[in-house]
Amino acid sequence: MSKPVVLVVMDGVGWTDEDHCNAVKHACKPQIDELMTNWPHTTIKASGVAVGLPTDEDMGNSEVGHNALGCGQIYSQGAKLVNESIESGAIYESDAWKKAVSYAKEHDGKLHFVGLLSDGNVHANISHLIAMLTEAKKEGVKECRVHALLDGRDVPETSALEYIDQIENTFAELNDDSFHACLASGGGRMTITMDRYEADWSMVERGWHIHVMGDGRKFASAREAIETYREEGGYTDQYLPGFVVADKDGNPAGTIDDGDSVILYNFRGDRAVEFSKCFDYMDSFDKFDLVKKPKVFYCGMLQYDGDLKLPANFLVEPPHIEHTLSEFLVNKGVKSYACSETQKFGHMTYFWNGNRSEKFSNELEDWEEVPSDIIPFDQKPWMKATEVTEKIVAAIESGKYQFIRCNYPNGDMVGHTGNYQATVIGVEAVDLNLKRVMDACKKYDYTLLVMADHGNSDEMVDKKGKPKTSHTLARVPFAVFNGPEGTEVKDGDFGLSNVAATVAQILGFEPDEHWNESIIK
Repeated sequence: MSKPVVLVVMDGVGWTDEDHCNAVKHACKPQIDELMTNWPHTTIKASGVAVGLPTDEDMGNSEVGHNALGCGQIYSQGAKLVNESIESGAIYESDAWKKAVSYAKEHDGKLHFVGLLSDGNVHANISHLIAMLTEAKKEGVKECRVHALLDGRDVPETSALEYIDQIENTFAELNDDSFHACLASGGGRMTITMDRYEADWSMVERGWHIHVMGDGRKFASAREAIETYREEGGYTDQYLPGFVVADKDGNPAGTIDDGDSVILYNFRGDRAVEFSKCFDYMDSFDKFDLVKKPKVFYCGMLQYDGDLKLPANFLVEPPHIEHTLSEFLVNKGVKSYACSETQKFGHMTYFWNGNRSEKFSNELEDWEEVPSDIIPFDQKPWMKATEVTEKIVAAIESGKYQFIRCNYPNGDMVGHTGNYQATVIGVEAVDLNLKRVMDACKKYDYTLLVMADHGNSDEMVDKKGKPKTSHTLARVPFAVFNGPEGTEVKDGDFGLSNVAATVAQILGFEPDEHWNESIIK
């Protein structure tokens, strides 16, 4: 068994017969249907404990999914890491927590918390924020401010007020003569602060003005801001414009000033890197004019980029991922190629390589990014699938690579908009381009592995009949096209972490002893 391999991740394409506006089920997708009918195939787990999350009720996501695909193992991830640290108290023994508390106290400053205000457990969890606010009061911090990024993506699309009420109730329980906490600013996660892969720095700039400077439209409360914006523009939570909470004289409730401490409490890295750069690289920052450069202590929940050591200070140690597929193949002298458009390029590189920004070998690893359009994805649901396909086909035709991998973001990025019709088109665009990849693999005798990293587009309406913009718990497809003679899928309950060994086996190598077993016989 020895053939070169192309691996395709159809991001966000869950595989289930359940039909809540299932854009995958109803899409015209002859290639995917052929793969899941006439070729060796199965479905694999892409959520919960199978990808290192706390329970099987926790939705998978692209980051932990690509970690599992790229390293062949299961590591405690994201929420589970933070949960364990909070439960043990280790988070409060970290140098970063101690410095954040002491810096604010010594300078008579405020302790700020910036992050996604929901319990979606993909980027953040409101329970972590509540635990830290409680501990801050216990340790003598006098003033805390929360800068709430509204979700509507990993949770129902207009659920923000539920979380606003929850945090306001927490303030009411904690506030007294010795301690005061309140909401200071906020806005939708796809409007301010949480850009990724440098796709749109203006989002971060808007967030900086809102959170740091108190420069934005002012409201008496977060509830008033949300209700007003919804009435004026019909915004769902993730797209809500930024706002500043202020008193009747227009004074912001909590700008970020000299002597303050700032904690970004998101645990997922991709949408935390750019905001972190604003603080850690403040003296040399050139992406936009910061205008205000407060002298603060800054830390993240995790270190979001291990190679960049960003941020320098963080509360919880990230998983130290070893024995990745990329490192294994480099050690075997295998030349590989990775490609996606901007929205998922980091998943095919950084997350795939075990949260590592750099290549294991500049000579043996080639990476190519197709710039994503800065446009709501339901306006152009085919995204850059054709451009990605052209590069994958060219890589196959070149004969230079034994292992080629790519990600089509359509099922996830369009699925997150909640637009069912657009998501159907997004899935169909992926399927249409798969035909070209399949033809090239057949012509040049590559084995093609097709799978997804988590569900999303398979459930576009929730059980209450409202648009569903979050990921799902669905299993995902896995199919082997043009495999070595006699290829069969084993009986068993497999997950994303079984893919690395499968790739190695087809390439003709004995899989790494640290990996979970191959899916094929």
